[in-house]
Amino acid sequence: MMVIEVDRQLPVAFHLAHLLPPEENGHKWKTETFRQAREIPYRFDEFIKELEQDIERRCRLRAVSGAEERAILVHASPKGEEFARRSLEELERLAETSNVQVVDKVYQRITRYNPAHLIGKGKLKEILISGLYLGATMVIFDQNLSPVQANNIARMMDLKVIDRTQLILDIFARHATTKGGKLQVELAQLRYALPRLVGKGTAMSRLMGGIGGKGPGETKLEVDRRRIKQRISSLEKSLKGLSKRRAQRRKKRKKDRLPVLSIIGYTNAGKSTLLNRLTKSSVTVADRLFATLDPSTRLLFLNGRKILLSDTVGFITNMPSDIKLAFKATLEELEDSHAFIHVVDASSPFIQDEIEATEEILEEIGLIDTPRILVLNKCDLLDEEAKKRIRRLDGLRVSARTGEGIKALLEEIEKMVSSGFTRPEFQAVSRAAVTA
Repeated sequence: MMVIEVDRQLPVAFHLAHLLPPEENGHKWKTETFRQAREIPYRFDEFIKELEQDIERRCRLRAVSGAEERAILVHASPKGEEFARRSLEELERLAETSNVQVVDKVYQRITRYNPAHLIGKGKLKEILISGLYLGATMVIFDQNLSPVQANNIARMMDLKVIDRTQLILDIFARHATTKGGKLQVELAQLRYALPRLVGKGTAMSRLMGGIGGKGPGETKLEVDRRRIKQRISSLEKSLKGLSKRRAQRRKKRKKDRLPVLSIIGYTNAGKSTLLNRLTKSSVTVADRLFATLDPSTRLLFLNGRKILLSDTVGFITNMPSDIKLAFKATLEELEDSHAFIHVVDASSPFIQDEIEATEEILEEIGLIDTPRILVLNKCDLLDEEAKKRIRRLDGLRVSARTGEGIKALLEEIEKMVSSGFTRPEFQAVSRAAVTA
């Protein structure tokens, strides 16, 4: 970019600015000032060609990482820097789970959200320049964007723009393997997409030529909306059928009078690993967020007694409402549980927030009073800071990976089942952790 400074219609200075290829010193651009045009040492056609080739070569070297996309994460809220740091760290984990390489994280504290762009245009331009410099292909916003905001930002930045909900939906789509899981993910995606279809409006889409007459018909936008609504209706019917079959299975369990315990907790807390350890099964386990979407139920044999143990979809802070609605059939499994085993990642620096996020969802679905045991998992990974964090938490310390503490957990489960799930200490354990 060249800016010519004039005085009395005569040029008095030439200001030149251009991006730099990625360097170790961290400078993203260079500015120079010349008093006369003949002082400028560049032949611009050659200079621009060489600069673009150098930037392209550096970006190609970065692309070898194997990630599908390179993203800048953006968090904007009136809350403090500590909250933003935690939220961006979780967003980064979500991005990595979706095979996205994070190249930069941006935080801006604002008093109110811009209805057109969420944040100011100046900040968006800074993010765009940073994206050009770092070779980013997309921008992921930690806040959910309205349809207008998403379109305005995309037009302004010329990069792919998504929000937190879209990222989570992408992860769900990648991890869905069963028919029920795929149906639930598709339903959530369509619910999210429907209000985001934009066009010229529908006011003039049907011009009737009198009683029984036909106008020009439906616009492309209306056709898309109608098809999505029809597909949503079809998916809801299919999921109702799955829900009925699950209800029949639950009815059989009640008839057999088998105790039912569900393993719940924040995503990637080690729920599936614990299920495998307790029941000696081989449910799919992965060190990633939302590895489990469909409930898995296995038999636990405990001193001659049969107990049904279910693994469920993990929870997350600010879980999108579209996902909650779509996974209603899965969450119904929790309603018939006699008790919960609330698994927490004891090594997480945000353990308190993760406990509270799970409690909030239980409150929303009306299961906050279900008896539960708090299990502090991954105790084999604790450092001194983590040990201090969990000192006040009244829970069982275990490691589902190594087997540490599993015997004590089995004893607690046996006490709970033998007492008929009525002992008050089981109902207070998790809440005590939240209020600590």
